[in-house]
Amino acid sequence: MLRRLFNCATIVLSVWITATCGLAKNLIIDTDLFSDVDDAGALLLAATSPDVNLLAVNVNYASSYSALAASAILAHYGQSRVPIGVRRPLTDATFFDAWTFALGEYASKLAYRFAGGSLAWGRAEDAWDPVPLYRKVLAEAADGSVTIASIGFFENLSGLLNSTSDSYSALDGPGLIAAKVSELVIMGGEYPAGREFNFWGDDPLMTAHVVNNWKGRIVFSGAELGGNVSSGEALMFSGPANDPVRQAYLWYTYGASRSSWDPLTVLYAMNGLRTLFEYANEDGYNHVHANGSNEWVYDAAVTDQHWLKLAVGNTTAAAELDQLFLVGAWSKAKADSS
Repeated sequence: MLRRLFNCATIVLSVWITATCGLAKNLIIDTDLFSDVDDAGALLLAATSPDVNLLAVNVNYASSYSALAASAILAHYGQSRVPIGVRRPLTDATFFDAWTFALGEYASKLAYRFAGGSLAWGRAEDAWDPVPLYRKVLAEAADGSVTIASIGFFENLSGLLNSTSDSYSALDGPGLIAAKVSELVIMGGEYPAGREFNFWGDDPLMTAHVVNNWKGRIVFSGAELGGNVSSGEALMFSGPANDPVRQAYLWYTYGASRSSWDPLTVLYAMNGLRTLFEYANEDGYNHVHANGSNEWVYDAAVTDQHWLKLAVGNTTAAAELDQLFLVGAWSKAKADSS
């Protein structure tokens, strides 16, 4: 059974590799790897994709376990070189599901049991501060070559916007973004209007600062996009036993599939529309209010902001994610055994 699944995954991987003739996309992920396991699934996709040059991972939740878990995931997939930043001041907070009392904690377990990479167990303070890491990585990248995927809160990106010239670049934050960033992809909000946790759950004023002041192309992945796409079950029941993201899903959902907000967002950031997505609007822009609610303002003069919708059914999107999870996990397992 596992051999058949891996053979199928190998075929998908070969198609995935040949589907693009361009260079690997420069990607930075800004994640709240803490209270939902779909962040871990998103990191699996990016860390194992042949189409991605992962430049950095910034963690926007200030738990030491979040940074250590990111290090463990990256190390497992051979990406220990990828620098990690984490929001300060650090705490040793762990997740407790006080909403549904159904979900488990995974970040501290993953950080300890799969410890490795650039941040050794107990050394989360060795992680970068997020803003200097952003500025260093962006300054070193080719102009207009970097995509940022935001799958969490906004303190790190707000800090980048507010940053001033330094030893990495003479440009201030907005200037560095304009020079280096081709697209900001945000998981957050509801469309065309609503109120979603990533926008209000931490500091909605920082959300508003980023969304309302960012100059350049932005694509939004709303709560409605991934909320009805459930993935992860195939990885839990058919993935390698020693895979950290498989184990994270098991710790978090106890074997149930999970909504796919962050994996879908990162999949778009990696590959663009392809056959899975389409834009739901032709013009206009997103506006975030002080309470974290958002609404789309239609304006024919603005054409560089979009929100996504699926071009396929929910089950088709879920099946594609599940297959890509298996592609990444099993390709790593096969490399380790050869």
